[in-house]
Amino acid sequence: MSFELIIFLFTLFGLAGIGTPVGYSIITASIMYFTFGDMDVALAGEKILQGLYKSFVLLAVPLFITAANIMNAGTITDRLLSFCTAVVGRFKGGLGHVNVVASLIFSGMSGSAVADAAGIGKIIIGMMTKNGRYTRGYAAAITAASATIGPIIPPSIPMVLYSVISDTSIGYLFLAGIVPGLIMGMVLMIMNAIISHKRDFATEEPVPIKQLPKTTFRAFPALMMPAILLFGIYGGVTTPTEAAAIAALYALFLTGALYRTLSFKSLYEILVDSARSSAAVGVVIGGAFILNYIVISENIPGALTTFLQGLDVSTITFLIFINILVLLLGCFLDATTIILVIVPLFIPVCKALGIDLIHFGVLVVVNSMIGLITPPYGILLFVINAVTGISLKEIISEIWMFIFVLIIALLIMIFFPEIILWLPEMFGYKT
Repeated sequence: MSFELIIFLFTLFGLAGIGTPVGYSIITASIMYFTFGDMDVALAGEKILQGLYKSFVLLAVPLFITAANIMNAGTITDRLLSFCTAVVGRFKGGLGHVNVVASLIFSGMSGSAVADAAGIGKIIIGMMTKNGRYTRGYAAAITAASATIGPIIPPSIPMVLYSVISDTSIGYLFLAGIVPGLIMGMVLMIMNAIISHKRDFATEEPVPIKQLPKTTFRAFPALMMPAILLFGIYGGVTTPTEAAAIAALYALFLTGALYRTLSFKSLYEILVDSARSSAAVGVVIGGAFILNYIVISENIPGALTTFLQGLDVSTITFLIFINILVLLLGCFLDATTIILVIVPLFIPVCKALGIDLIHFGVLVVVNSMIGLITPPYGILLFVINAVTGISLKEIISEIWMFIFVLIIALLIMIFFPEIILWLPEMFGYKT
């Protein structure tokens, strides 16, 4: 380990330890690395620009963020919840099922777990806790757990980031996330049904079948967004980046022209908020480009690959080890940081061990999403706490059951990669 790398690590962990945002910590530590390595400090800026120029798909990130924020500002969420209530609200623990199904649908539009939790969260939790039908902690916990599906079913911002660092097809990654997302929704609904029967949660008044067409018609334009995105990408009409632009434009059309629930003032606030969120992600991305250069310069992936090959580690053992590591890191780091900073270290190892990068990418994203609801840091727990005022203690006491079933779903995906790769292979992907 070189002296400049020691300085880099000391600066990085020192700044992160005192609460400096990860992106700024990486960039500052990188400048220290170049300074003590007697290299031109301007190299940091050069690596950021090179990474951005080569990654056109990164434009999809701010566009998906904007689309999610526009949809949250209109009545799309209300229409989707009415549709979900009409379809699954009649069963035991109906609003819990509504929560999960709404997240499955909303995930096809936003690509963000935080947008899902913030957009649907406050409304559905209010519905669940009205008249004491569900406990506050349980309503918040299942909302946070179902929001993890958001970045699994396409579109997905984390998968866009993973495609950049792994050089894999974003189209195949999107396809690979569909079945795992449905599995996550299924295990959450099974757990909700078990708990609802055990605790005797309320059953909603069934919506008459004759009202279902009307409810579906009100939600139909919003339900069309996932279909438009998927057809555009897999029909060869648009690239993922162009599909993201269409998603933002379609969301603007729905809320502004069709539903007329968006004013110029609120649109300005949405654009400013989207710019801030995109800039926060962009700083981490920029830091990751510099970090990747340092990692390659120090030959860390090569040393790691040689070490693991010397141990004669099987692919399953390696995948379990990495998933345990990502799950532990997810307790403290956000998904963007894990994907951009930690995961690149293991891409060469995956190639050496013959692990499919699409399979590996979906596992990493699913695991990172579970980390979003894992105490003590679990950012989705804080989001739900912020939008509803429900205490973290109440949420954490109920979240463990959902973490348990999501980990079971993750293990199924680890041991049966064909679950993830089936759809991509149907569309021509070669493993």
